[in-house]
Amino acid sequence: MMDWNLLYVLINAVVVPAWLLLLFAPRWRTTELVVHSGIYPLAYGALYTVCLLASMFFGQSAEGVGMGSIAAISALFDHPNGVIVGWTHYLVFDLFVGAWIGRDAPRRNIPHVIAAPCMIASFLFGPVGLLAYMVVRLLRGEGISLFETGDGGAEPRG
Repeated sequence: MMDWNLLYVLINAVVVPAWLLLLFAPRWRTTELVVHSGIYPLAYGALYTVCLLASMFFGQSAEGVGMGSIAAISALFDHPNGVIVGWTHYLVFDLFVGAWIGRDAPRRNIPHVIAAPCMIASFLFGPVGLLAYMVVRLLRGEGISLFETGDGGAEPRG
């Protein structure tokens, strides 16, 4: 029998070191190797996929789950596996955004002390952190382009 609470605690605990590295050791080689690599997206993506497949094909979901209505989406969260699917989705994408902010800010000479609160907001409130960071960029005249270039420019190369 699956201990859903234990799994929930573990996926939360495992993501915290990545956020601590982003916030307190943004330029360490370990941060680059662990947070800015594919380790977290691959691990959490694999967990997400397994739980999603269990929901779709192996009965680990509530009755009426689907994507066709708000009631069907709500039913996903009526089973602990659905909560794990949703929460894993949030964790991996919030970390992805936080890591992107951590890479983008230095390219644009945005001090870490300004970027860090945006990363914390991303960790706690997802899109609020991204919005805050984009406002910081706008206020600094950096625009809102999402192109990643080595020179901090807003236009893609090639």
